[in-house]
Amino acid sequence: MNSIEVKGFKIPLVGLGTWTLRGRECARLVEEAIRLGYRHIDSAQMYGNESDVGEGVRASGLRAEVMVTTKIQPTMLAPRDVEASVKESLRQLKLDTIDLLLIHWPNPRVPLADTLGAMSKLKAAGITRQIGVSNFTVALIEEASRIAPDLVCNQIECHPFLNQDKVIAACRKHGMAVVAYSPIARGSASGNKVLERIGKAHSRSAAQVSLRYLVQQGIVVIPRTSKAARLKENLDIFDFALSDAEMADIHKLSGRGGRIVDWTWSPQWD
Repeated sequence: MNSIEVKGFKIPLVGLGTWTLRGRECARLVEEAIRLGYRHIDSAQMYGNESDVGEGVRASGLRAEVMVTTKIQPTMLAPRDVEASVKESLRQLKLDTIDLLLIHWPNPRVPLADTLGAMSKLKAAGITRQIGVSNFTVALIEEASRIAPDLVCNQIECHPFLNQDKVIAACRKHGMAVVAYSPIARGSASGNKVLERIGKAHSRSAAQVSLRYLVQQGIVVIPRTSKAARLKENLDIFDFALSDAEMADIHKLSGRGGRIVDWTWSPQWD
């Protein structure tokens, strides 16, 4: 099973994160990823690469098969800004619709109900197929789910070195998928003794073990890479499985490395 279904919406379990990728390099990697079998491409207004992502998707000739995600930057969450900025995202992407639209970071200065209301209108208008959130705490997940029960995911930092059990449980309580960014902890998986040992037992890299650990829990992963050679490696995680003992050993790593991403917009995490 290479995808999960959430509220009638299928999300591929492995996607390509495009943070820091721009220009021709980004377009080329997106096109190559789709050629290799990726069907989930993640972008954001803050990344400044929506036009490049759209170029790569169109060049693949497989737009109808690919789920494209973009995210609204936290300074554009007021209703008027949501509508204007998302329509600009669509113009940048040069696609007919956005498949999944997320709030990138929560902004306490803008009522959540206002933002989600504006996003729901865009969904009703067909500008986006589905809506979700990113970097939401347990408390914010509860609030958002009351306002918009149709939210399909929460995209969060998630890797073997960070314990996200409470947030994952809150997402599952409300039928939301968990999408993991930095799933290899920005390269920190490589060299970890536990992940290397388990990888050796399966003839896999520590990075592949890290990704498999998350996917085996039904967590979507969107690793970023700037190397075409790594695209296939990150996708090649569906023909082996980790044992219960291996999963338990990896879970013991959580909390050791802690958070990588600086929480500028929402410092509280439950």
